[in-house]
Amino acid sequence: MINFTPFILSFKLSFIVTLILLFIGIPFAYFLANTKSKIKPFLETIVSLPIVLPPSVLGFYLLITLSPNSLIGGFFYKYFNMKLVFSFEGLVIASVIYSFPFMIQPLQAGFESIDKKLIEASYLCGKGKFITLFKVILPNMKNSLLTAIIITFAHTVGEFGVVLMVGGSIPGKTEVASVAIYDYVEIMDYKSAHIYSAIMLLLSFIVLFIVYFINEKNKRRLHDIY
Repeated sequence: MINFTPFILSFKLSFIVTLILLFIGIPFAYFLANTKSKIKPFLETIVSLPIVLPPSVLGFYLLITLSPNSLIGGFFYKYFNMKLVFSFEGLVIASVIYSFPFMIQPLQAGFESIDKKLIEASYLCGKGKFITLFKVILPNMKNSLLTAIIITFAHTVGEFGVVLMVGGSIPGKTEVASVAIYDYVEIMDYKSAHIYSAIMLLLSFIVLFIVYFINEKNKRRLHDIY
């Protein structure tokens, strides 16, 4: 009998993290795409760090930062009675940081691909920046927006190292699907590990297929137009 709780936790975590990153990512990626500030390379480097850093390194520093003995972790524990390590809330914070570049980079590329004439035309029609963003820019970069959402969601579902270090492996609380596979391997329950791994493999294939299918469809549409 398959225990679906780890998958439910994984999808719950991914859904929350994707929503948070979408809310944060749109204005931040828009700023990166349009700024000419000298600090842009520095910000882009910070954003991309989770891609190149080993998960164990990032997980270690997050574990230290979120612990009750740290400034941030101590603040939440003292004023909200909330322990961020070995908790679902801690998983959300860690996953937001780790999945940040997977939301930002596709959105930034999408913003940079928008024809500036469309934006200027919107401003000439009396539309403000907010209306232009949601009525002109975002509808014309749906492919990038959807790619960012799908990749962020999938990456969070499959994350292992960071969530294991920050959340541990507490059944029903922090034991997501990737951690459950690790636990099954440790106790040599290869049958369950095979089942869980096969489900994760299928989900990963579906996600990547959707992304490439959408990109190819968009390329053909642009080719037909021009």
